[in-house]
Amino acid sequence: MSEPRIVSLIASATEIVCALGFEDCMVGRSHECDYPASVERLPVCSSSKVDVDGSSRAIDDQVRSIVAEALSVYRVDGRLLDELSPTVIVTQTQCEVCAVSLKDVEEAVCALVSSEPRIVSLAPMDLGDVFVDIRTVAATLGRPERAERLNAGLTARLDAIRERSSRLAERPTIACIEWIDPLMHAENWVPELVEIAAGSVMLGEAGRHSGYFEFEQMMEADPDVIAVMPCGFDIPRTAAEMPPLAARPGWSDLSAVKSGRVFLTDGNQYFNRPGPRVVESAEILAELLHPEVFDFGHRGSGWTEWVG
Repeated sequence: MSEPRIVSLIASATEIVCALGFEDCMVGRSHECDYPASVERLPVCSSSKVDVDGSSRAIDDQVRSIVAEALSVYRVDGRLLDELSPTVIVTQTQCEVCAVSLKDVEEAVCALVSSEPRIVSLAPMDLGDVFVDIRTVAATLGRPERAERLNAGLTARLDAIRERSSRLAERPTIACIEWIDPLMHAENWVPELVEIAAGSVMLGEAGRHSGYFEFEQMMEADPDVIAVMPCGFDIPRTAAEMPPLAARPGWSDLSAVKSGRVFLTDGNQYFNRPGPRVVESAEILAELLHPEVFDFGHRGSGWTEWVG
């Protein structure tokens, strides 16, 4: 059996492919695939239609406008795909804002790609789906046993956090902010990660798309901790987007603000990637919620305190 030729068009799938030991089989990636760093050598097969250098509000307005016209926010380079001759293309259907959609890939493949690759579409909505997707990718690549080993290791690490956190009497409330302007709260797998880390999520539930909320709802809930984790933003970019939120009337009265428990996280690398690093995301939440108990070494890289 010949080795597969893999193109991944979603960052989390690239991480899954590499964690399963198939990085050497990758021949192309999306514009957002950057982990492990070694994949950046690969040809880029997609691009964004959105100006990501704009403000949070400007980006949201652009995305809404494009989606309202039933268009994808990304482009796929069909000609490059044809040149790369992939046998497997991995994409997703979970969110057309987060990664290249199945529709885009099918259109590019039908129009130009002569290698007739198998298209694998992932659709993670909660934590369990992440493990299902790992099995799906491994099975497609002919090595299902690798998924069982990888999933067992990830599950053991999550169980270790859960076991330690289960002994804690306190379960601080936390607001997980996935977008700053307008405000969105993180759902999907994030509430489950909060539960594993012995926290209580302010808004949202597992298995649902992240939703918008009003600042007044956060004021009413008055969470103990605020974790800001914008999709696609690293810590410096998140810090640059904080002023409009911090300028809102009532922000300085929030318990989390007064106690210095507002944290900026790398939402791009962790919380918004449903792949193997959901474990690191749980570790970060544990450090934020219970710093006296947990220290996995993510401070400074995965999160930092907000300084207003």
